[in-house]
Amino acid sequence: MRYMKLGKTGLKISEVGFGGIPIIRLHVDTAVAVLRRAYERGITFYDTANIYRDSEEKIGRAFDGMRKEIVIATKTFQRDAVHVTKHIENSLRMLKTDYIDLYQLHQVAQEKDLLAISAPGGALEAVTKAHDQGKVRFIGVTSHNLGMAVKLVKTDLFATVQFPFNFIEQEPKDELHRAARKRDMGILAMKPFAGGVIDNAELAIKFLRQHPDVIPLPGCDSVASVDQVVSFYGRENKVTKKDRELMDKYRVELGRKFCHRCEYCQPCPHGVMITPAMAYNIVAARMSPAVAVDFSRVMMESVKLCEECGECEERCPYELPVQEMLKANYDLYERHRAGLK
Repeated sequence: MRYMKLGKTGLKISEVGFGGIPIIRLHVDTAVAVLRRAYERGITFYDTANIYRDSEEKIGRAFDGMRKEIVIATKTFQRDAVHVTKHIENSLRMLKTDYIDLYQLHQVAQEKDLLAISAPGGALEAVTKAHDQGKVRFIGVTSHNLGMAVKLVKTDLFATVQFPFNFIEQEPKDELHRAARKRDMGILAMKPFAGGVIDNAELAIKFLRQHPDVIPLPGCDSVASVDQVVSFYGRENKVTKKDRELMDKYRVELGRKFCHRCEYCQPCPHGVMITPAMAYNIVAARMSPAVAVDFSRVMMESVKLCEECGECEERCPYELPVQEMLKANYDLYERHRAGLK
């Protein structure tokens, strides 16, 4: 494992980090075992968020008494100082620490978000105060909107920027990463497996290792998945012609718009299993129609519960036409089901 400085923060971290979303679904003892395995294998950077249910609490339990051995990043969706202050205090309590290495304002994607966080009484005011009090060491930002991410970098308000980056979504390597490097900002890559739709972990990591100053944050939900990810960093990185061809195949299959399985759209108030239903076209492309129908029956039948309230689209950070995509997938499911009769 190689260790490097996270931009101008000076924080020394492992070349690959740990994303906190997958441990949400694990029992506490299992999550602790996975987190400790990651540390044993050399991972020292852990990224979570207040919204990731009990992820902070699990990280706090796993590394209780080891605070100086790891670097913790967390984040908040809140835009005003009052709520951000409450989130910071809650994060400190859950993480069992008196300081957070990197506190990020999450999903600042639109102009209204930037105006809200920077206004008097806004989120930046609270985080800056926490920084002055020693509760936050550095301030970062995350986004899923490329144009806004570039703008945020150029404000010079933040020490790090976190944005989706993988071999399907390569656009950040141009203007965004260049702008961040110019300012010596730390660059964090969320969605290294495109939210799980890249099911070839080795291929995903091969691509990312071509950008050694970009820190990927893969999520691991088992000791085996930790071992697998770390194993890729113990060998020479060679991207072959066959690798590039396979990357191209994924891009063609997934197209420009696909569900990243971030689950911000969940829960649906009417019971639609949005995330798995959004992936039916991908499942169907990799299985026979009979297997796809059988495998996806429960989630696809839940699509009929949709009342087109639009809540899912309001929550989607990628601004996907969720209802339209669900309908298209359901129509495909119905065609496959009809073909089996």
